[in-house]
Amino acid sequence: MTGNVFSDQEGSKLSAFNRYFRIEERNSSISREVVAGLTTFGAMSYIIVVNPAILSAAGMNMHSLIIATALASMVGTLIMALWANLPIALAPGMGSNVIFAQVVVLQMGVSYQTAFTMVLIGGILFTILSLTRWRERIVRGFPEPIRLGIQCGLGLFIAYLGLKNAGLVSLAHDRLSFGNIAEPAVMLSLVGVLATPMLLALRIPAAFLISIAALSVIGLFITAHGAPLTAFPDRIVDFPIIPKELFFAFDFHEFFTHFWLVLPITLYFFISDFFSATATLIGVTRRGKIMDEDGNIPSARQAYAADGFASIIGAALGTSTVVAYVESAAGVEAGGRTGLTGIVVAVLFGVSLFFWPLIGIIPAQATAPALVMVGVLMMEGIRDLDTSRPENAIPPILILLITVVTTDLMMGLAIGCFVYSLIVLATRQWQKLTAMLVTLDVIFIIYIIIAHRAF
Repeated sequence: MTGNVFSDQEGSKLSAFNRYFRIEERNSSISREVVAGLTTFGAMSYIIVVNPAILSAAGMNMHSLIIATALASMVGTLIMALWANLPIALAPGMGSNVIFAQVVVLQMGVSYQTAFTMVLIGGILFTILSLTRWRERIVRGFPEPIRLGIQCGLGLFIAYLGLKNAGLVSLAHDRLSFGNIAEPAVMLSLVGVLATPMLLALRIPAAFLISIAALSVIGLFITAHGAPLTAFPDRIVDFPIIPKELFFAFDFHEFFTHFWLVLPITLYFFISDFFSATATLIGVTRRGKIMDEDGNIPSARQAYAADGFASIIGAALGTSTVVAYVESAAGVEAGGRTGLTGIVVAVLFGVSLFFWPLIGIIPAQATAPALVMVGVLMMEGIRDLDTSRPENAIPPILILLITVVTTDLMMGLAIGCFVYSLIVLATRQWQKLTAMLVTLDVIFIIYIIIAHRAF
């Protein structure tokens, strides 16, 4: 009798679980959702290592950043899973973290507290927009060639940063040259850059994570500056530290005193998150056949709002813009169709909080190949380059050229926008001269004037 009661109670819980996530309705099962969650986490878990490695260049503590990254990923993914019921995981975005550290803090010279304020405001704008019908107008008003240039230019910038961190690119005699592969650390990075694409081509799950782990282990036996490249930690598991210095670390005073200087990148955080969310939501739901027959994303408003709230929470926890991850497609391929996939991913991010001592010892040479490959993969949009019309071809190519030659992404974006606007003006294509484009041009003009006065 007791066994039957227990069985009935368990069955009732599973039934409620099924109804909440609509598992059977989407032709899935609990076991399939769990496998999908494991797959998605494996595909994107490299961010726990790579994001802190990038943001630490802005002067923040590496261990604190590991905790903030895992927390923001866990909370953001939970919001998407429970509110929008979609198999989409969230984490600090590749690209925005590079802009945060390299452009805002190191090049512009403002504090990381101000950079967090910029991320916060970008997240608030995104959330407000997601609750209105304006999001569709912005998609239509933003020129495709500029979007293409931003994506590919940022990809090159990230790849360059990876090569530089690895020592594979160095400055000698006032010119860039290949690094000294006679140095064991540089050779280790080169091996990683050569091997990681093979793992990706073989579609090995968690290819980036395997690459980072393997190179870190090899680093235990390589000496750099008289010490092992990878220093073995005193402990592997420990309770998470509390990164109090990153929680709500906002500086509104510096933000408003440098308003016109930081405004373009604040809008960049907002716009990049918006288009990243749009592309990921469309791509993942289409791939999983979750869209309805009219091609609409289920719970679209909740999904966009979840992405915006995740960025607000991420900024409060101490990390860069939190975005929907395209690696979620790996989980969809494994059968994920509901938010239960995201619950599994969130739990795994929570578990990773206890492995911060092990994560903290990973050297730059181990993460560099992953950075290079992420940057290269972001270049996939180049296949959409339309060379039949000058306004479609010249602006994105100029963005790429200026970004890779000067490592000044903001100037590359500005020149790309200016050239696009001038071409459509000269050819009297008034319909392409949208309010969004004119606004960007004005903001970039102000940015250039202030940046040159500042430096």
